[in-house]
Amino acid sequence: MRRALAGIALAVTSMVALSFLVPLALLVREQARDRVTTAAEQRAAALSPVLALTTRRADVQQAVTELGSADQLAVRLPDGGLVGTPHAPKDALDRAVRGRETLAVDTDDGWVYLQPVVLRGERVAVVEAHVPAADLTRGVAASWGVMALLAVGLVGGSVLVADRLGARVVRSSRGLKRASLALGSGDLDVRVRPDGPPELQEAGVAFNTMADRVVDLLAVERELVADLSHRLRTPLTALYLEADRMGATPSARRVTEAAGQLESELDSIIAAARTPLASAHPGGAAAGAGKPCDVAEVVALRLDFWTVLATQQERLCERSFTPRPTPVAFSEDDLAAVVDALIGNVFRHTPHGTRFVVRVERQDRHVVLTVDDAGPGVADPDAALTRGVSVGGSTGLGLDIVARAARAADGELTITRAPLGGARVRVLFALAEGPGSVRR
Repeated sequence: MRRALAGIALAVTSMVALSFLVPLALLVREQARDRVTTAAEQRAAALSPVLALTTRRADVQQAVTELGSADQLAVRLPDGGLVGTPHAPKDALDRAVRGRETLAVDTDDGWVYLQPVVLRGERVAVVEAHVPAADLTRGVAASWGVMALLAVGLVGGSVLVADRLGARVVRSSRGLKRASLALGSGDLDVRVRPDGPPELQEAGVAFNTMADRVVDLLAVERELVADLSHRLRTPLTALYLEADRMGATPSARRVTEAAGQLESELDSIIAAARTPLASAHPGGAAAGAGKPCDVAEVVALRLDFWTVLATQQERLCERSFTPRPTPVAFSEDDLAAVVDALIGNVFRHTPHGTRFVVRVERQDRHVVLTVDDAGPGVADPDAALTRGVSVGGSTGLGLDIVARAARAADGELTITRAPLGGARVRVLFALAEGPGSVRR
């Protein structure tokens, strides 16, 4: 922006300066010429009274010497004699004599003024005033130089002022940009000091208002999440009671374990929601902070949990894990939530008896977690990846959690058609630096 403003100032002031300088330069040249030619005409006119009184060569020579040098003034006497050094062409001189008309002639070495003087007896004498070419432009170059310096100073000053104004605008814009990036990165305490032109000051005030509103909305949302999670403790307690009534049976044990795991998840959600906003990561539960873990190990543990339900629903579950270590800079709890979201979607959106396959592969720089199923597939993958938008009657947050987890681990999430005929959900996680964990 600074360069653009400086360029505009340079172009505008240059055009203004040229529009004034060109006519002014021509005027200066004409004035210099008029000054010396007028002086020459006055010297020639001063000889006319002398010639009217006498045409003696000695007297005319004395008058020429008093009025100017012999090189500047010359007189052609009626008898054809010459006083001084003539510079006028012979045809111009003859014309002045015959026509008795005043002439101004430009020659190779300057300018010549011819003034005829009619004497008694119809005799004609001609006074010649000569101005050298150097005198016609004397002082013009210096005047042009001064005007050029003034023009350069004017243009340079305008460019400097425009640059300073542009610097102020750019400084305010950059400050607003840095604050916006910081707010987008999770720094909820960042604010800007309104500065610059009135428009940017208004933008700064609007940014601060928006940041305050974002903090308020996040606080309300986190409180709501904590309250809703706390309300789930009531039905959780009912599950514990029902498990106690079932006695020491395998079903009761599974219900108790599931209820315990649910209670642990609720405690984690409430603790995260109660964390002050300034220390909370904008990515939420999918931020990926925590002790690194091995993807294959976590997937195997969670798949063991889901296999029990798969057996009850007569689902054929296949697994394929790489024997190489698959360490990622991701906490085990967050990775378990990702696996549960992927497999849970298979159980939620496909009928009983639908086959699914879970694979963990290692590439050069990534670990690939793939879940294929033989269900109806996903008709609109883009809509499925939009937070809060559901294509199958759910809340639409499951795949969003997975997508944010993949981004936090420098990976990506893709949804395509699986070879089994249903959906293929493929998640890439960047390998953690170092040797990573080794599976047992």
